[in-house]
Amino acid sequence: MWIYRYARQGKACMLAVLLLFGLSWSASSVAAAVAATDFRGEVVRLDAPAKRIVALAPHLVENLYSAGLGDRIVGAVSYSDYPPAARAIPEVGGYTNISLEAVLAKKPDLVVAWASGQGGDPATLARFEALGIPVYVDRPRRLEDIARAIRDLGALGDTRDTANAAAARFDRRLASLRQRYASRPPVSVFYQVWDEPLQTLAGDQFVGQVIRLCGGRNIFADAVSLAPKVGIESVLERDPQAIVASGMGDDRPDWLDDWRDWPGLQAVENDHLFFVPPDLIQRATVRMLDGASMLCRQLERVRGDGD
Repeated sequence: MWIYRYARQGKACMLAVLLLFGLSWSASSVAAAVAATDFRGEVVRLDAPAKRIVALAPHLVENLYSAGLGDRIVGAVSYSDYPPAARAIPEVGGYTNISLEAVLAKKPDLVVAWASGQGGDPATLARFEALGIPVYVDRPRRLEDIARAIRDLGALGDTRDTANAAAARFDRRLASLRQRYASRPPVSVFYQVWDEPLQTLAGDQFVGQVIRLCGGRNIFADAVSLAPKVGIESVLERDPQAIVASGMGDDRPDWLDDWRDWPGLQAVENDHLFFVPPDLIQRATVRMLDGASMLCRQLERVRGDGD
């Protein structure tokens, strides 16, 4: 009889322990679930923080590192070269020709894509999602969106402390630059992407926002195309106070000095031919404020020379 009584007590204890652990496990599962609303307005939900991430744009690789998730990137596109550790990440194609097979081989639990590249193409995204792979789509339009994306990625990887701190630093630095330079006397700027054909950037994209942040005025801001090809005559007619080149790499392009053939331009007469590395002003990452700081100092030189 006593054996039966203790057996019943043992079962009751075991049941209590199982219930306790079962409830605890259930609660931890709920706590481990993460979510973020991407730039499409879609809520991206994961049952657990992302551990295997494929990034389909170089700037997203940078932002993942800023969010404290660099060591979880298992695949990236070509030109994902910053920070230097990113160069060792296996490639899954270029941002305009993603290899679905290469992505799937990495067994990702999260894909992060850029809406302007093939990785952000609706058909491509639909294929990932049909295979049960969650996709976060980045579509930054404002400088402030850089911080938002970093916070979102931190939420999906459960590295909120790191991500939020990086985003807050970005926000503070952006506010400081805006307060210091945005109300300075305007400086007319021709931003040159390439020389043959002669090409610039227009509209309200990031470069234009950075120029405005520094108190500059893009002489082709009103162009219909976002990356218009322009003639030398139109540049001469608008006569910018500064010409800022980007080019394709970290070195000042030789073709920037071709403008010296036009000594009547204000920018040439006053030696206001400047260079900002494209990765510092054309990638939607925290480094964009490094490029902004460089440009702001250059435009301050223009103002100082005009005193």
